Amino acid sequence: MVRRPAWPAMLQLLKPVTWFPPMWAFLCGIVSSGAVPEGQWPLIMSGVLLAGPLICGTSQAVNDWFDRHVDAINEPRRPIPSGRLPGRWGLYIATVWTGVSLAVAAMLGTWVFAASLLGMALAWAYSAPPFRLKRNGWWGNSAVAICYEGVPWLTAAAVMTGTLPRPEIFALAILYSFGAHGIMTLNDFKSVQGDRRMGVGSLPVRLGVDGAARVACLVMVLAQIAVISLLILWALPIHAGIIAILLIGQLLMMAQLLQRPTELDVWYNALGVPLYVFGMMVSALAMRGLP
Repeated sequence: MVRRPAWPAMLQLLKPVTWFPPMWAFLCGIVSSGAVPEGQWPLIMSGVLLAGPLICGTSQAVNDWFDRHVDAINEPRRPIPSGRLPGRWGLYIATVWTGVSLAVAAMLGTWVFAASLLGMALAWAYSAPPFRLKRNGWWGNSAVAICYEGVPWLTAAAVMTGTLPRPEIFALAILYSFGAHGIMTLNDFKSVQGDRRMGVGSLPVRLGVDGAARVACLVMVLAQIAVISLLILWALPIHAGIIAILLIGQLLMMAQLLQRPTELDVWYNALGVPLYVFGMMVSALAMRGLP
């Protein structure tokens, strides 16, 4: 008789804590579009659900299944290596959740379905062979950053207006996706031991923890400097000033992070990354001030 897993193990597989970034990016896309949400709340809530629990949840299930041997070293209490998701249940959940996600996306229109198909393809390519993009920290983190920030942001903006987002919105979504590459790198610090043993070339493995920390900080800083510069160019100095203040706060924390990256990566994710994320919404609000 096949043992069925308990629902807490299945929920943990989908990692609810990771749902926030794409949901937030989707909201940024809505705000940046300048559209009035009145009368579109069912569409908005469905989009947020799709970006977080469905597509992001699927990506986490896919990653846990194909990373089960790595997790046995780094996080043995995860549902699959711990045995709380026995057999091939992890793969079954990832497959079914992929189908559910695409079915919901299809009901929300062509823009959403096309973006969801792209996001789902990147999610599988990140973890699953033959591509397994995560074997190269440069490519793998880029795929995740695009899925978490750029795709939901641009999708929401397109859905709310019914057309391609304006070039300024494209620029912001791309820049914040670029900066999110650094956030993804910081998230890899916790799995260095298993990644090294299993041949996963994350940036902390390729560059060393200190080198990866410097690259992560540089990428995040450059992205926000570019955003600030564009906002000034677009005659939006107040929004640029707010993001500059948020960046200064990050720089102060980065100075401490770079001294002890293996000890302070979680601390920085808890305190520094929210400043980056808040800046995303500030820049989205700035788009409403454009002619």
